[in-house]
Amino acid sequence: MSYFLHILLSNVLPIGIMISVGFLMGKKYSIHAGSLSKLVFNLFMPIFMFALLLEVSITWGLVLKVVLFSLSFTVLSAIAAEVVIRLRKYNAPMRGAMRNTILFYNSGNYMIPLNQLVFSGNPVTLAVQIIVSVIQNLLPGTYGIYNANAHKGKMTGAFKTILLYPGIYAVLAAVAIRLLDVTIPEPIYLPLEYISNATIALALITLGVQLSLLNLNIRYSDVLISSALRLLAGPLLGFGLVKLIGFDNLIANALVLSCAAPTSLICALIAMEYDNEPDFSAHAVLFSTVASMLTVTVTIFALG
Repeated sequence: MSYFLHILLSNVLPIGIMISVGFLMGKKYSIHAGSLSKLVFNLFMPIFMFALLLEVSITWGLVLKVVLFSLSFTVLSAIAAEVVIRLRKYNAPMRGAMRNTILFYNSGNYMIPLNQLVFSGNPVTLAVQIIVSVIQNLLPGTYGIYNANAHKGKMTGAFKTILLYPGIYAVLAAVAIRLLDVTIPEPIYLPLEYISNATIALALITLGVQLSLLNLNIRYSDVLISSALRLLAGPLLGFGLVKLIGFDNLIANALVLSCAAPTSLICALIAMEYDNEPDFSAHAVLFSTVASMLTVTVTIFALG
């Protein structure tokens, strides 16, 4: 019961309040959601990833194992998504949106604080979650953008869009700075820190603005399918993978818990940015976040 209340009060409720602020602002004022999404997606999110990579204490051996797990998990999730897509016979835009809402999950502002509670602030499990968070911010900015754009024209156009995503270069820059042991001057780092700290709030407000503009004429069965694969199949796939790869119990539990996260806000931002089923994506983010209050609690209980 304590986990349930913590998830409700420390994760779901604050997220809901921020989304509600955006919703009310969107209803009262003529706010252009597309402009907000451009700001979050091309400035705030890349700097958020950059700052995370600089601040976390990690070993490269752990990074490689977590990357192997995350990429394997993404491949298995993509296969599950493809089965659903073929059975449901979605059109091209919906195929990309469904893939994104299943593959990409909220491993940052939702899972990092939850990880600290469940594992009592253990630095190893926190490092694992932060590595997963960086990967889960980078993958949508590459493969997620491709999914949203592949049906619109030539493949070269989709790849060009990916190469223009600033998040790629933010991660490369952070890795280079760590390898070269470069110290960023405080007058430069402080503005980056301010922007990074504001990322989650602005992203959630942007989602709220988008929700205020929603077209409610969508198939809610699609939202339920997306959430079931994300919240129920995700932890089961994660459990099988940690057994197959061979992690120690503590890291294995941290990885399985990370797989139970709800659909990432980035999915809604990509859908808004590239006009690819934004209503469905926003609904999927909102519903999976609320439903995760129950499913994540069950996952934590199962992990013991």
